[in-house]
Amino acid sequence: MKKLTSAVGIALASLAAGFVVAPGVANAHPHHPPRPLRECATPSVDRLQQWIASGEGATEPATGSLLVPVRGKHRYAAKVNFLNPEWHVVVVWLANQFEAQVDLSRSAGFWLTYSATEDVYLQLRPASHWSGGDKWLTLVPATGGRTVTRFFSFRPDRWTTLPELGAPAYSFASALAEARGFVFVGKTENRLVFRGLRFDGYVPPCL
Repeated sequence: MKKLTSAVGIALASLAAGFVVAPGVANAHPHHPPRPLRECATPSVDRLQQWIASGEGATEPATGSLLVPVRGKHRYAAKVNFLNPEWHVVVVWLANQFEAQVDLSRSAGFWLTYSATEDVYLQLRPASHWSGGDKWLTLVPATGGRTVTRFFSFRPDRWTTLPELGAPAYSFASALAEARGFVFVGKTENRLVFRGLRFDGYVPPCL
């Protein structure tokens, strides 16, 4: 990805300093991770059933669901490869349908279990301002292909913007109050696997 200005680089470096634990280890910051969730009757990762390749940027798969079975565990993971040096977009609907939204204003944050060969960004997209790249986002650091569990806080100082994508005209607090989806965006080739996404204070409804 193109080098950012020094100020943005410092901000993203501070975002990358989140707490990392090995998968399955309790005692994550700032609270213990929620207990394992009962999955939905249809494929899901922590009851999130809609992990979608949007068709924006060359990805594998190009469109549709990212969910694939995890061998021998009767579980699923969301897998996607970013193929070219261009912007790529994959979407997670937080309430499993596009029309729904979630109030995360009282949530401390979320635990993401994932692997990534390069850095990627996670945008919080509210229902009232869904489209466009000008969103609040946080850095999801590369793991060298290792699977890690990382806590991401909803503290406003942990979220920023990218000049290349633009700054939102609404507050981060308002975005939390009407969260429709998480959108992972990245401009480099990348191999991403998502094995868990659990929220403090919120359990997605199965549909």
